[in-house]
Amino acid sequence: MSFDWPDKAQLAMSFVINIEEGSEMSVAQGDKGPEPVDELGVALKVPIRNYANESNYLYGLRAGAPRVFGAFAKSGITTTVTAAAQSLEMAPDVARMIVAGGHETCSHGWRWVHQFSFNEARETEFIRKAVDSIQITTGTRPYGWLSRYLHTDQTRRLLVEAGFLYHMDDFSDDMPRWDIVETTTGPRPIVIVPYALDTNDMKFWLAPGYTPQQWLDYAVDTFDRLYAEGAHGPVMMSLGLHLRIIGRPGRIGALERFIAHVQAHQGVWCASRLQIARAFAAAIPAPQGLAP
Repeated sequence: MSFDWPDKAQLAMSFVINIEEGSEMSVAQGDKGPEPVDELGVALKVPIRNYANESNYLYGLRAGAPRVFGAFAKSGITTTVTAAAQSLEMAPDVARMIVAGGHETCSHGWRWVHQFSFNEARETEFIRKAVDSIQITTGTRPYGWLSRYLHTDQTRRLLVEAGFLYHMDDFSDDMPRWDIVETTTGPRPIVIVPYALDTNDMKFWLAPGYTPQQWLDYAVDTFDRLYAEGAHGPVMMSLGLHLRIIGRPGRIGALERFIAHVQAHQGVWCASRLQIARAFAAAIPAPQGLAP
């Protein structure tokens, strides 16, 4: 793939802050059961409120957010915030941090729930509610989408028809690509901006005993390899973060040290995913002469 990132950058660095806190499954929200994703690994299978886990999620909004957004404010880096819309509705202070920092808001759904189980009508409404809500809380509609884990056969078509420019539900490469979607008005293109699970801080919750130093070492090794490969052609790195996870006192330092490592290298473009999608689309025309 022959093109250059802006200013002929050697690597496009994409920091992604996932905000799901307050949008997770809860009996109080009318769900059949409580959220099973828990740092302690205690997945309740009875329809009662898990107050402990709810408070664990709220930690991200109350204590984690100032640390995480503070780290990026100090470094002057712009990120992409994949936000479940309801989370920003309940935490307007966090929405203000996003806007003040100039971060892009990508939709992580209206709530952090299993979108893959929806029929087309319900999914269409789910997407519309997310767009409208994020427009209100941040002043800007989202142009990118990340589902919770899985999506449906019609998701990408519905996103294109709703005016989305890129889709993140993909782990197949270290570079964007085009996809052509058959819509009700004919074929339309959308940029796929792949995400990465291996560099995600969710490992702290999924792998007992995983340390901040292990996470940092892996992230640095990933960056160093991609940076070297970037000398021969464009490449992108994704780093996934969560307020309630990396925002802990014992973990935030690992993020700060990784940011310092990135900024010690020349030719790194720290960009939002929307910026990356637009730069790719400007450099590589959509197939079949289609316009986004």
